[in-house]
Amino acid sequence: MMNLSAITIAIIIANVLVSMKGFNDFSFFEKYKFQIGPIKRGEQIRMLTSGFLHVDSRHLLFNMLTLYFFADIVIYDFGQGRFLIVYMVSLLFGSLLALGFHKDEYHYSAVGASGAVMGIIYAAILLFPEMRIYGFIPGWVFGIGYLVYTIVGIKGRFDNIGHTAHFGGAIGGYVTTLIFKPSLITSEPLVVGLLAVPIIVLFILEKAGKLR
Repeated sequence: MMNLSAITIAIIIANVLVSMKGFNDFSFFEKYKFQIGPIKRGEQIRMLTSGFLHVDSRHLLFNMLTLYFFADIVIYDFGQGRFLIVYMVSLLFGSLLALGFHKDEYHYSAVGASGAVMGIIYAAILLFPEMRIYGFIPGWVFGIGYLVYTIVGIKGRFDNIGHTAHFGGAIGGYVTTLIFKPSLITSEPLVVGLLAVPIIVLFILEKAGKLR
């Protein structure tokens, strides 16, 4: 098992404490969840706080376990400070993309650390592309496949998953990682290029009005 770093422990504790408060206090949950209407009225703090709220204990456990398995890969290369930046930028990118895609849906709401965690996953894939997800799926294949699935989810709206936040988080992790380590563009050009394809496709489809 990997050893948890101090920053990972702090993030997990923050998520647990805020989520537990939300589980037991409906007004608190409603006040700090991501929701288009209140955000457009000026409550932008929801774009941050919603990333620490979860629907239930299973949702919380899944996100924190996923963070646990990928955090140290990023921390090993970037250190705790840059890891935290990747995490927070990914969280905010997830909220920004959700706001952009659902800006006319007054009651659209979402919660969860999934966007931030997806950013960490994408950072880990870029830093260690030879990793295996579930023991056999190459990291870069998983990354591309997940973004393709997310585009289908955004277009089809066939479930209650916040696909836009996940995709935004992945973009945040991708962009921030390349800013911190631009040498990846020359050392891993194929992986960097392949992971960019679904991101480009998403914005082409959105520009063409194919996701509405």
